[in-house]
Amino acid sequence: MALSFSSMGVFLSTFLFCFSLGAEARTSPVSSVVSEELFNSIFLHKDNAACPAKNFYTYDSFIMASRSFRRFGSCGSLTTRKREVAAFLAQISHETTGGWATAPDGPYAWGLCFKEEVSPQSDYCDSTNQQWPCFPGKTYKGRGPIQLSWNYNYGAAGKALGFDGLRNPDIVSNNSLIAFKTALWFWMTEQKPKPSCHNVMIGKYVAREADLAANRSAGYGLVTNIINGGLECGIPDDARVNNRIEYFKRYATLFNVDTGPNLDCAYQKSF
Repeated sequence: MALSFSSMGVFLSTFLFCFSLGAEARTSPVSSVVSEELFNSIFLHKDNAACPAKNFYTYDSFIMASRSFRRFGSCGSLTTRKREVAAFLAQISHETTGGWATAPDGPYAWGLCFKEEVSPQSDYCDSTNQQWPCFPGKTYKGRGPIQLSWNYNYGAAGKALGFDGLRNPDIVSNNSLIAFKTALWFWMTEQKPKPSCHNVMIGKYVAREADLAANRSAGYGLVTNIINGGLECGIPDDARVNNRIEYFKRYATLFNVDTGPNLDCAYQKSF
């Protein structure tokens, strides 16, 4: 689909802004968006004794991982940058939540509680994928902040980040820096026909004919569709989608930004 002149101008200004951060980009654009104090106020209970990931997900690891993905949290206006980081943190919070309805400080103060999927129902080996064949005895269950799953994701993430994801998938739940890098890799990487979560949150997503027919409008709901749309989208009032939204609402408030439109994917078809 062709961009209009005005849309092209927005696209170009956004694109250029990502690469004009100068000295700030040589440190970490993300650290200027989310301080350690804010990070800790977001994840009030991640180091609670009840959380299996206690002391695993550190602020330093998050910031160090972000330096490998310079465009994360660095594109567009300050509001856009904050909203993207808040959306990312909200999604990984849902994936790793330890909260419950009557939890201290509320259910949305318990993100980053788990580093491995609890009671996986599968070994997540797609034996038909010849590019990333499963290694004997290894399982590719959810691990890390984004709960990276399936052999094809472990293989591709490992190749991009410099570890052997097929032979050593456990490193994602044993190394905090690599764990955050896998989550950011998934966030930043386009996997056609899916756009990247990053491009959606910075306004770079352009709906194609198939997207329009599937009601895949830009917004946080489309990010949920990218991450787990096959199981969660196209279902009105789905509890999992609502949980993701409530995390985002809380974090957007802490970042002092609005959430933007299209928060859910209730009427979107999955990719």
